Amino acid sequence: MTPVTNPRPEGNNARDDPDSYVGLPVEEARQRAAERGWSPVRTLPPDAVVTLEYVAGRLNLSVDNGRVVRCWRG
Repeated sequence: MTPVTNPRPEGNNARDDPDSYVGLPVEEARQRAAERGWSPVRTLPPDAVVTLEYVAGRLNLSVDNGRVVRCWRG
């Protein structure tokens, strides 16, 4: 795997638990993520095919029917 170059620090979100977003309406989750310093915040449909590059500071939200069903860093 290629090493991460020029990683951005996690900042205030380093201790934020991605699991705490599961079940939230997508707009509430996006607002909470922004308030806690996540940037960018990416929304995806369930089972979306995504690349494996890690982006420090990014929060990924898998959304189904307007609610977060899975959430992870990078």
